[in-house]
Amino acid sequence: MKAILLNLSAWTMLPIMDGIAKYLSSSLPVLQITWARYFFTVVIILPTMVLFFKKNLKLSEKPKLQIIRGALLFFANILFFYSISQISLSKALTLAFIAPLIVTIFSPIFLNEKVGFNRWVAVMIGFFGCLIVIRPGLIDFNLATFAALGTGFMYGFYLIVTRKLSNVDNPLLTLLFTGIVGAFIGSFVIPFYWVMPSSDQWFFLFLIGFFASIGHLLLILSLKLADASKLAPFGYFEILPNVIIGFYFFNNVPDIFHLAGLVLIIGSGVYIFKKETF
Repeated sequence: MKAILLNLSAWTMLPIMDGIAKYLSSSLPVLQITWARYFFTVVIILPTMVLFFKKNLKLSEKPKLQIIRGALLFFANILFFYSISQISLSKALTLAFIAPLIVTIFSPIFLNEKVGFNRWVAVMIGFFGCLIVIRPGLIDFNLATFAALGTGFMYGFYLIVTRKLSNVDNPLLTLLFTGIVGAFIGSFVIPFYWVMPSSDQWFFLFLIGFFASIGHLLLILSLKLADASKLAPFGYFEILPNVIIGFYFFNNVPDIFHLAGLVLIIGSGVYIFKKETF
């Protein structure tokens, strides 16, 4: 139960970050927003560890995995921030929801977790839900749609790597590495896209890093307590605050196909929850 509560709390924090990123994307480059998300993660987590958790401030036991994890999340964020700058928050997130399906498919290979028949059925249901949202052949398959799907693919592997690291490094150390890797990669390209933010924009950029730090810390803690494939379906809860933010702040209303696909995708997670003991 503790793992579930931590996981649901994480999926409540992260949509706030997404909403702020979508708001800023109308005036600032996506790469700059992504860089700020990681830069401010380091600004928040490093002093916190120095002041209160100094004993955990050490080299990772699995530095290569930490670098891979940070890179996966960095590129997932670029793709997602781009997609929400072009399409609605809820549609981008629905397509990114292939992440739990990726976790279910690949966790037996990379984590040696057992995936039963019920989870494979759920994968097929979720995949069909994605097809309804995309409607290949009926609507244009634009770059933002591909970016949202790419987000889900990379994020699924990010969750798998997070699970592998959850029993190795301290959660705060893992979060710090995530920020350092993302800020380091972003710093190579940010000078070519830099736009000087206003004081208000700086504040919102800081908030992106703040909510990202809280959300991913909660996510890491939840994965420390339970299997990635078992927690994966609870990621669907993220759609609720996401839709609320999209509707209230951006007047985004999901269409009937979007809702139908979303029901199937969420239904796949509920199916797992009901058929298997957590």
